Amino acid sequence: MARNVLKLGALEVQRTAFFLCDIQETFRPHIKHFAEIVKVANKMVEAAKHFNIPVYVSEQYPRGLGHTTKEINTDNVALVYGKTKFSMYTPELQAKLKSDVPNLGSVVLFGIEAHVCIEQTVIDLLNEDLTVHVVADGVSSRSLLDRSLALQRMQSIGCFVTTAENVLFKLLKDKENPVFKSISKMNKEPTLDTFFNITAKI
Repeated sequence: MARNVLKLGALEVQRTAFFLCDIQETFRPHIKHFAEIVKVANKMVEAAKHFNIPVYVSEQYPRGLGHTTKEINTDNVALVYGKTKFSMYTPELQAKLKSDVPNLGSVVLFGIEAHVCIEQTVIDLLNEDLTVHVVADGVSSRSLLDRSLALQRMQSIGCFVTTAENVLFKLLKDKENPVFKSISKMNKEPTLDTFFNITAKI
């Protein structure tokens, strides 16, 4: 019997959702490489439009902490919702996912903070037997040590720690894909290796 390719790290457009976690303007002064995280998030949101993949955007306690940075265009996402839980996997999100992606198999996750909201979301999703891809160049924390250790922990519990480019080409699968040129153009500039070495310390 063939193995489930999603469990091996493959991605299928019709069974994938993108989660954008808590990239709120108020966190900018505190999060390492915030501008880079915003850049990657924008790439993922734009790519989602080409693939017709739904994007779900959380905001941590928006009444007190404000909203997603205006540098990220959330006009066409599937859901923007506030939360007080650290995990994104709230009852509101679960209900929307059941409606939008009834055959959901994989979640691609990016945002902040890696060692808090991202990691707790990963745990909840893995507990639901979903495959999770954390975009290493799209997550950060106030401390690069926290970020590094979080990525290691998430990988050790069964999460795929990946990059935006890796995710997008897994979704493409073939040069003949109609959106190949658009997606390829987004990836002309590679991510800086020095920032995204997951074993790097502060």
